[in-house]
Amino acid sequence: MKYFVTCAFLLIMSKIASSQTKQDTLSIKQAALDYIESQHQPNPSRMERALHPRMVKRTFWKDKATNKDYVRETSTESMILLAESYNVKGDKFPAKPKKEIKLLDVSERTASLKLLADEWIDYMHLVKLNGAWKIINVLSQYNDVKQH
Repeated sequence: MKYFVTCAFLLIMSKIASSQTKQDTLSIKQAALDYIESQHQPNPSRMERALHPRMVKRTFWKDKATNKDYVRETSTESMILLAESYNVKGDKFPAKPKKEIKLLDVSERTASLKLLADEWIDYMHLVKLNGAWKIINVLSQYNDVKQH
């Protein structure tokens, strides 16, 4: 019985030590919000704050000439430039853009989430480095895959 209690205690303590804090959850969600809201209201510094310098965003497309699918990769630098210029006229998003964040998994230093943003679905991986949560991978698609 003493062995069982000791094992249970150690298991509970290890779970507490390795699980995310409320601040982690808020920081993870904030990174996703920085990513999408920096495009709603052009703000490259906010996009830069959200992304790891080596982030890669992947989106699949269909080549019109060959009708074959392919994957296009976008870098952190390109996303920062996008945040600066994409919605300058304010006509790329609805007046009240959709931004629904679903945490899929959170560990001590890694997280996975799904961002539903208007016409897009973004699956994101985040990493916690030096106390800060950064988006390191994005896999993106239109809700309607025919738009690719």
